[in-house]
Amino acid sequence: MIPGDGIGPEVTSAVLRVLEAAEAPVEWTTRHAGIAALEDGSPDVLPDETVDEVLRCGVALKGPCTTPVGKGFSSVNVQLRKRLNMYAAVRPVRSLNGVPTRFENVDLVIIRENTEGLYSGAENRVTDDVVISMKVATESSCKRISHWGFRYATQRARRKLTVFHKANIMKMSDGLFLDAAQQVHQREYPNIEFQQMIIDAGCMKLVQDPSQFDVLLLENLYGDVVSDLCAGLVGGLGVVPGANIGDECAVFEAVHGSAPDIAGKGVANPLALLMSAVMMLNYLAAERSDQRAAECAERIKAAYNRALEDNQKTRDLGGELGTESFADAVIERL
Repeated sequence: MIPGDGIGPEVTSAVLRVLEAAEAPVEWTTRHAGIAALEDGSPDVLPDETVDEVLRCGVALKGPCTTPVGKGFSSVNVQLRKRLNMYAAVRPVRSLNGVPTRFENVDLVIIRENTEGLYSGAENRVTDDVVISMKVATESSCKRISHWGFRYATQRARRKLTVFHKANIMKMSDGLFLDAAQQVHQREYPNIEFQQMIIDAGCMKLVQDPSQFDVLLLENLYGDVVSDLCAGLVGGLGVVPGANIGDECAVFEAVHGSAPDIAGKGVANPLALLMSAVMMLNYLAAERSDQRAAECAERIKAAYNRALEDNQKTRDLGGELGTESFADAVIERL
């Protein structure tokens, strides 16, 4: 457990209560990252002991960590993904009963390459008024995420995978990403319908009719932007889970920010982290053949779905509940 900072400790506490009430087959150790790590006496926002403990356990649940804008330390989230080589970011996005939005029956999964692109951190100041950022793409990583995406789609009986790209302009980097996906599809996964689309047109089509898409596969920056766009289709970042998965470990996290402006007020919505915990339990069920984890995940999911249908919602969703009272509402419906 990495509680994070800002509202992180509040939402993680609420989620732990739900998991305990549901008798989730999980034992926790706690490590810190972000501002919370500095406050705990660490000289680094991502201490080695935190990274080592995630590797030892193989699985982590993580609250939000603050990332300064335009200055200060680099993103803890990006550092963690790189150091643990968690190359696949997974963001399921689905409509929820009780959360009215412009669209109904949205059911998308955004899969994002997590280690390269413009997020590689290769930035240089050439002159006083010129800065260059390098976009990095390697054939091995492009093929790796393509394999992962098609395998995910196959295992979950999804019908189609769409690559968003800008290979018409970035012919080498985005071209490499697109070529890798096409090759993996042709050679190994002809069972999945394959589609490629220039990202600006893809974004337009997403907001016109998201039902025409199923699984989206994107490089790092595009995946970051489009996953939040898709969250907006179903009610925002407070109602979508997230995971970062590699070959050795996986970290499940709320994808929203640390919201320091409401920290300590008890009004933060813990649903996104709770949904991420359900993803974590399903991952444990699949990777470790833990049937109890699968059953627990279904019970929690049914309970929070019922809570929303019963209009038991936090303020960001138009309700009146606080962090702990929403957790109580879910626990009552277990």
